[in-house]
Amino acid sequence: MTELDRTDRSILAAIQLDGRMPIAKLAERVGLSETPCARRLKRLESEGYIDGYRAMLSRRALELGVVAFAQVRFSVHDRSLSDRFEREIQGIPRIVSCHNISGTADYLLQIVARDLDEYGIFMRDVLRTLPGVTAVESMLSLREIKRDSGLPLP
Repeated sequence: MTELDRTDRSILAAIQLDGRMPIAKLAERVGLSETPCARRLKRLESEGYIDGYRAMLSRRALELGVVAFAQVRFSVHDRSLSDRFEREIQGIPRIVSCHNISGTADYLLQIVARDLDEYGIFMRDVLRTLPGVTAVESMLSLREIKRDSGLPLP
């Protein structure tokens, strides 16, 4: 990977805000002509600085009114059990993020649901039945203050 210069960081910052920005507009924003801008963008993609492009969907429009954070605990810390848990959660769309964490819990999950009834059913029928899970503590989001707005650039 090459060292990021100011122009590379400007390109990354701009596409984090709008991944569909046309090259012409991106080039203008970062002070380059289109061809060098396109070459830099391709290099940033090929060097792994850009994982991909996607749309940010509206939870409100999709009627996903509940955002919950669940701390999941295991009583037995077995590698194969953790691997099975991690494989299974990959296939559960309601779990929008999962982090293996330090502290009193083993994993922190972010989960979305239509309402509290649906979340309760998900907890009972899915989350608590996953391999290794012995305890789950839920925290419900009352209001989102800041949404994933991209990574800070050095």
